[in-house]
Amino acid sequence: MNKYELTVIVSAKIEDDARTAVIEKVKELITRFGGEISDIDEWGKRRLAYEIQKMKEGYYYFIHFESDASVPSEVEQRIRILDHVLRYLCVKQEA
Repeated sequence: MNKYELTVIVSAKIEDDARTAVIEKVKELITRFGGEISDIDEWGKRRLAYEIQKMKEGYYYFIHFESDASVPSEVEQRIRILDHVLRYLCVKQEA
């Protein structure tokens, strides 16, 4: 099992409950494909380095999980089509 960190930036223009639903869906995707979430770090609303879809701010979430090597690509394929996700990045953490 490898350790990964998934960074998700969610739109700041949606309500709190909708934002929570997006993160719950991401967590569900990770567990559905066999990943085990160890930690979720919420940074809150931050200013973006550049505008994305005419937005200057977004909510940052860092999700740490362990899984097989195939899981990150499966999760990224599904995150790509989620509404309100501005950016995402999954990286493997060094041991």
